[in-house]
Amino acid sequence: MALNLSLSAPPIRSPQQPLLHYSAKHTIVVSSDRLPYPKSTVSKSSSRRVVTRVRSSLDTVGPTVKVGQVTEVDKDTFWPLVKAADDKTVVLDMYTQWCGPCKVMAPKFQELSKKYLDVVFLKLDCNQENKQPLAKELGIKVVPTFKILKDSKVVKEVTGAKFDDLVLAIEAVRTS
Repeated sequence: MALNLSLSAPPIRSPQQPLLHYSAKHTIVVSSDRLPYPKSTVSKSSSRRVVTRVRSSLDTVGPTVKVGQVTEVDKDTFWPLVKAADDKTVVLDMYTQWCGPCKVMAPKFQELSKKYLDVVFLKLDCNQENKQPLAKELGIKVVPTFKILKDSKVVKEVTGAKFDDLVLAIEAVRTS
């Protein structure tokens, strides 16, 4: 298996080796059955020990979100993403395809994801079969419903197409 990694590390100098500096893209061939996880390199200098961990996209397990975008979730991806968000604010848009107010809010919700880069924005189509259990678990009664979470707990809820209320709720949770 070959991985393309971009490494950037401070120069390492030891009495036995010349100056080493990694700052370009390298192709590294890895035999996964021979290397323990996490992969790391250790270099000892005269007075310190330097440990560099090398991670690749193959080390990423589970769902991921992109900053400035809204991520579609289902019952299998929602809670792992919320837990991965740690202490960040998470906003979940629970909608259906046929809902008129949901269609009005969708582009505004996308704009908020570009404005608040420190907030994780997720959306859940409550009308699809694999997503209905999560909607029930979160207690949805009307669409659109926006759940705002902090530390994996729902702290605020906005029901209906109330954009100004949603912005105020996000601001309140972000600053708390």
